[in-house]
Amino acid sequence: MRNTLIFAGSSCPALTAQICSNLGMAPAAVELSQFANGETSVKIMTSIREKDVFVVQSGSSKINDSIMELLILISACKGGSANKITAVLPYFPYSRQSKKKSHRGAITARMLANLLDVAGVKHVITIDLHASQMQGFFRCPVDNLHAEPLIARWIRHNVLNWQEAVCVSKNAGGTKRVTSLADALKLNFGIVTTDKRRGGGNMTASMIMSRLDGYGPEIDLDSDVSKLHIGSGSHTNRHGLKLEVKPLLAEREEEKPEQTSQETTPPRQTHARNDSSQSSPRRSQHGMPSPRRTAHHPNTNPNPPTRSPLHRAQSTPTRSSPIQEEIEFTDERARDITHGRLVHGHIVPDDWPSPTQSALSTSQILERPEEDPMEMSRNSSFFSPEGHALGGTADATATSDEEEEGFNDPTLEQMITLVGDVRNRTVFIVDDMIDKAGSWIAAAECVVKRGGAKKVYCIATHGLFGGDSLEELQDCDCIDTILVTNSFPISPEKARATKKLVILDLSNLLAEAIRRNHYGESISALFTHSHD
Repeated sequence: MRNTLIFAGSSCPALTAQICSNLGMAPAAVELSQFANGETSVKIMTSIREKDVFVVQSGSSKINDSIMELLILISACKGGSANKITAVLPYFPYSRQSKKKSHRGAITARMLANLLDVAGVKHVITIDLHASQMQGFFRCPVDNLHAEPLIARWIRHNVLNWQEAVCVSKNAGGTKRVTSLADALKLNFGIVTTDKRRGGGNMTASMIMSRLDGYGPEIDLDSDVSKLHIGSGSHTNRHGLKLEVKPLLAEREEEKPEQTSQETTPPRQTHARNDSSQSSPRRSQHGMPSPRRTAHHPNTNPNPPTRSPLHRAQSTPTRSSPIQEEIEFTDERARDITHGRLVHGHIVPDDWPSPTQSALSTSQILERPEEDPMEMSRNSSFFSPEGHALGGTADATATSDEEEEGFNDPTLEQMITLVGDVRNRTVFIVDDMIDKAGSWIAAAECVVKRGGAKKVYCIATHGLFGGDSLEELQDCDCIDTILVTNSFPISPEKARATKKLVILDLSNLLAEAIRRNHYGESISALFTHSHD
């Protein structure tokens, strides 16, 4: 390509060399160095006047140095009178900080977009942004390419019986990405969710019923707690809290015998009785209305036995047995929901002791007046979820990074849920990046140990592999293959040591995007799937 220069940043020289090889050109000469105090120095070794310049730089383990090097290199090209400067970012740094996570948090991805604009960028080419709405952060055009066609093509050529596989999202935030791949391959999809709520001061029905006492010998723990309300009744528990209980069922009306024609009241008497019933009640000598007398049936016991206010009436329908419920159950979709217990990031059996069991007994807890169940119910809702700093619930804003906090806490037990039928099938767990291994291992163990999947592929565009995550994924018996691209540099030593790792090459996709951008051609063809 004439009047075109491609500069390689220090984060991905191998990827840039492959891009230039596909375009039939060599990378432009540039000298990148650092001073003794860590400052970055850039020196361009060729003329760039009135030429289209493409700067290829991705994230790396030294992410801040890579960003400063990119900004300085762009500024140097702008000062050298380049015609147009395009930043090629296979992995966009700070893409996970595209929204506020606290009231005093920063939207760092938007700040980086502003820095690129100030440096002199006129166009941005990237792959699989963490959030597609990040394109609105830029003042210049953004081409957000997708690695999905490459991944789908690899699946068709390398996965046996891929037509029977299931695409699974490991969290609720990645469902759109998973359904897109499932639609491209015409596969079913599922989702794995983790309940990250910790125990707090909120009351539940089981907590209240387990702590209620002192209401009589015939307490029915299955009674409806919503029938209880605080009032000035005569029932008092041992903490001195007065309670008034609404009747659970209305009393049956007595059956009236059929009246003969002789016993029928004349119309005049009926009107008279109605008029008298509508008249004002009699008043006593003190001016207060006297209580109305009620007639009792001769056979009625004037002193009925005292019953517990929570005791159910005999007319309440009895519960069906579990066998009858199983026979009457006809919703096949709910049968595909599988639950599991997650302790320290791993699936445990149902009889595994819970790490959240408190050493205090119920009697010790009730010795504290401030923890009385009825007193707590006045201060907080029975089933209100845990609040979050930005409003709503913690689950609504939870990300994959926040999931790792619960996996590293040995005292926290979580509930993991699999929605979808994966039994005896191959599972593709899909997300945009792999940084930490906790959520991937938990999802893989859930679909294998609880769902009965026979093979698991962990698929992502960006393989960040922070810390020892790649080694942890390699050691997991439930994971068979780890599929990523070379958008983020992976050391050759790690790649050779991990037998499960498969790396797809993005050089052809980026080279074609650069060529079409230089000649002003449409890039819509890069988003289509090839069925070869």
